[in-house]
Amino acid sequence: MSALARRFAVAQALAEQGGALAMRMRPPPGAPQATLKDRQDWLTEADGAVERFLSDGLLAAFPEDGFLGEEAGRTRDGRLRWVVDPIDGTSNYARGAPRWCVSVGLIEGDGFLLGVLAAPAMAEVFAGCQGQGATLNGAPIRVAATDRLDRAIIEAGWSPRVAAADYLALCRRVLDAGVMLRAGGSGALGLADVAAGRMDGYAELHINLWDCAAALAILIEAGAAVNAFLPGGAAAGGPILAGAPGIAWALTEVAGLPRPVGRGSV
Repeated sequence: MSALARRFAVAQALAEQGGALAMRMRPPPGAPQATLKDRQDWLTEADGAVERFLSDGLLAAFPEDGFLGEEAGRTRDGRLRWVVDPIDGTSNYARGAPRWCVSVGLIEGDGFLLGVLAAPAMAEVFAGCQGQGATLNGAPIRVAATDRLDRAIIEAGWSPRVAAADYLALCRRVLDAGVMLRAGGSGALGLADVAAGRMDGYAELHINLWDCAAALAILIEAGAAVNAFLPGGAAAGGPILAGAPGIAWALTEVAGLPRPVGRGSV
């Protein structure tokens, strides 16, 4: 087994185990059971517990690798760097809703090597590894063949770091192009839906690296067109656009976001 294949196997196991841990800690449906870090930016007890679990597991398996997590400031340096969001979609998770996931990605320099998104409340695991394609629950996935914006479904991700007027302007431009809009509360799963062909594109004015590192690896392997998130995005975040190749360039013009640099794997 190659070094990358071993890391892929460990990432899948840890993401699913982390998801199981989060399921055991999941609040019941109702008002949010969480701490408010910032405007609509929630933190639950499970965020910290799952990140500690992932950090410890990756350190034990690959002590030479770096690490970046969303919570608790856990960072380690290394040529390869694991980028983790213990619970993406915390606003959903904190209300007992099912649309959230554990996100584990691996990057080297500006490249996205592998990614795993475990969404246990939906019984789904997305995975992708460089040169091996992308899967949903083990079955291969590809982006949609949609080639017109007026037939497309797009998710416009929202961030409290972006002015409401800028977000509304993005939505208006996309709607005026005839696109149907969605917003699901998890950037990672929104991007994964593009990889699986469930949606045709995802656009967000600001997203953090830990929210999209795993999903970008999956998208590239599923044949999506994506913008060059690194360099420039890093932990500070930046704009992202991913889409089916047939509509990605047109969506770029409408959304006013960076142009895709490639059409993913073929």
